[in-house]
Amino acid sequence: MSTEERMLHMIGNAHIDPVWLWQWPEGYQEVRATFRSAIDRMEEYPEFVFTCDSVLYLAWVEEHDPDLFAAIGKRIADGRWQQLGGWWIEPDCNLPGGESFVRQGLYSQRYLKERFGVTSTVGLNVDPFGHSASLPQILAKSGMDSYVFMRPGPHEMTLPGPYFWWESPDGTRVLTYRIPHEYCSSGTDLGYQVDKSLAQLPPDAPNLMVFYGVGNHGGGPTRANLDSIRRLDATGGLPRLRCSSPREFFDQVMSSGVDVPVHAGELQHHAVGCYSAHSGVKRWNRRAENLLARAEKWAAVAASVSGVTYPLADLTRAWKLVLFNQFHDTLGGAAIEPAYEDSRDQYGHAVSLAGEAFNRSVQTLARRIDIRQEPDMTPLVVFNPHPWRLVADVDFEFGGFPAFGARAVDDDGNPVAVQRTRSRATVNGWRRRLTLAADVPPLGYRVYRIYPSGDTEGAPVVTATDTRLENDFLALEIDPGTGWLRSLRDKVSDVDVVGGGSHGVVIDDRSDTWGHRVRAYDKVAGTFTPRSVRLVEHGPVRAVVRVVSEYGSSTLTEEYVLGVRDRHVEVRVTLDWHEKQKLLKLRFPTVLSNVAATFEIPYGHLVRPANGSEEVAQAWVDVSGELPGGRRAGLAVLNDGKYGHDVTGADIGVTAVRSPVYAWHEPKELDPDELYTFQDQGRQEFGYRLVPHAGDWRDASVVRLAAELNQPAFPLLESYHDGDLPSARSFMAVSDGSVVPTVLKAAEDGQGALVVRAYETAGRACDATVEVLGRSVSASFGPAEIKTFLVPRDADAAVVETDLIEW
Repeated sequence: MSTEERMLHMIGNAHIDPVWLWQWPEGYQEVRATFRSAIDRMEEYPEFVFTCDSVLYLAWVEEHDPDLFAAIGKRIADGRWQQLGGWWIEPDCNLPGGESFVRQGLYSQRYLKERFGVTSTVGLNVDPFGHSASLPQILAKSGMDSYVFMRPGPHEMTLPGPYFWWESPDGTRVLTYRIPHEYCSSGTDLGYQVDKSLAQLPPDAPNLMVFYGVGNHGGGPTRANLDSIRRLDATGGLPRLRCSSPREFFDQVMSSGVDVPVHAGELQHHAVGCYSAHSGVKRWNRRAENLLARAEKWAAVAASVSGVTYPLADLTRAWKLVLFNQFHDTLGGAAIEPAYEDSRDQYGHAVSLAGEAFNRSVQTLARRIDIRQEPDMTPLVVFNPHPWRLVADVDFEFGGFPAFGARAVDDDGNPVAVQRTRSRATVNGWRRRLTLAADVPPLGYRVYRIYPSGDTEGAPVVTATDTRLENDFLALEIDPGTGWLRSLRDKVSDVDVVGGGSHGVVIDDRSDTWGHRVRAYDKVAGTFTPRSVRLVEHGPVRAVVRVVSEYGSSTLTEEYVLGVRDRHVEVRVTLDWHEKQKLLKLRFPTVLSNVAATFEIPYGHLVRPANGSEEVAQAWVDVSGELPGGRRAGLAVLNDGKYGHDVTGADIGVTAVRSPVYAWHEPKELDPDELYTFQDQGRQEFGYRLVPHAGDWRDASVVRLAAELNQPAFPLLESYHDGDLPSARSFMAVSDGSVVPTVLKAAEDGQGALVVRAYETAGRACDATVEVLGRSVSASFGPAEIKTFLVPRDADAAVVETDLIEW
């Protein structure tokens, strides 16, 4: 093919990091300056087309520069301002939960439609550090048929060509292009940019894209850039150069009839250190996502049952704060230290809005429950945020009971186990903390009655010593020499999966904040050594063994918690970390062989090689394989705020903490005489669960147990009052175990309908029915399929399946 027959689509853009080596007000101003420049270049160069993403930037301009906003609107209308991406921001494309990716499109596409009458049909995330395998389905169901990215580069991942069909686990495909060389350029002549890009591209492809424009801190295409496009196109020694857009490029590829190869699965790896850099922002994000999901469910219930107004504006505002802080440099831990003060406050604002909505909703419902007065009785209402029955131990505090005990009964008067535990308040005898063995209906509540009692807490049921815990389902033994388990036996299936070895492993980590050029964290510097192992709590509900270990100046405290009814072990972790340029791996050795390593990804799961490489996961990782003797079994490790993992052989590793210097990018070398701030110094708390199982992880309720860890039951102390609600009620329930409803909320159009979203978790087609507030939603789910339904309040109106934008 001659050069004259080939076309280079020159894509003028201005990548803007709203936060990175600067704080967000500086990014805010740069958006305005860059957009003004782009509008000015359009007046000077009639051929110039500007490609923009991150819908938030338009919202920023709208709120402070109406003239510029109007000028942008005119250019969108004439097609020279191409608003691509369809997302609020360029987020990290691995770490946010599945619903966060949905909200990126939901709020952005609706904004574009309302303000400009258009939507984005091309996804655009040029700068993030990898891309989850589930994104093609989310993109397609948000109105986008194509996608542009840059990382991982050719040296990090081999792909079938510069463009390909990218296929997600459910089979959805989007046409995808990897940017060659760079997404931005210098502000001078583009000859170097074009040459370097062509060197990475096949010589016979008829249509290709080259991105240009000053970026990262904004700027955009310059006069010198545009003049050089005219000059280079006139030389005749290159493919034709055309100021174009990704939409035009993809349309030409789709209409050309060319055979486009397929790539199935994720796009990795780049900057694996970002899976764990800055533990704080990771935890803030996970917490905010779950509190918002919980608030929406109960606000929808309260609006339907009690007629209170659904706080759509507040919850939307909260979600947008979360989405902004999922920007890839922020959530990836790569920004400067002051940026995380802003992020903490913004996540806090989002959580506060979610908390207000949730509290208003459950208080509104609780005051309508009929609770009769009894002498010396304290009513407790326990709320379950999940659409399945929740059997869980619930901690709560109150004042007034004598120090020597308590007893509890459920709504039918049946005795319920309760035990005293340590109060969070260090006062003399007034404040009490109890643990109750709750059993709550799906997405519902149950009232428990708590009475003072001196001798009816009940005898301990969990067998416990300083090193051993056992109930009817599990038995575990702790090795006081390592702080890890000697055994963890599933008594029901009679399998013991754990192996011996080190648990708290400290790794030398001399890589920069991003972890550039790292594939695995395996340079062992030492291990935490146990200082004490002792039983600290034992009663009719649960038993707790505390293991305190030390390394250098750091202390690791892990409390192994086994409840009477538990088929898993919960571990509460307090880490006081003071190491620099090191990371802590919590390792979970097993005795399995021939393992499959499965990682949760946003709205799905993925099997990856067990080769020790650092991988990203959401709330769980599982290894399933063969025990000595050939039986199938496995171990799942669930977490409430960690994302960096590895599976080495048959052992799971969770990166608990990393301590690089803030915003340190190679090849910059650290000056030994300089004063630097290292990440994650000091105290943090998190939790994980160990779930041993026979057979496959799908049979162990791993997805549901992880959801319960991240959205626990909520106890609310109540008072006596008349009401029209019963002592226990369910508002939503799902039939099939592999379909998990994640969202119940009000529809965005404000017409009174509810939105139900669910996804298939096991990778197997199935039928499922969701009962929600008197309506029934039945559907067939394909493997890993996400479905969204509009449920009208009018019982005679049909339930309608819709897309992720609710259109």
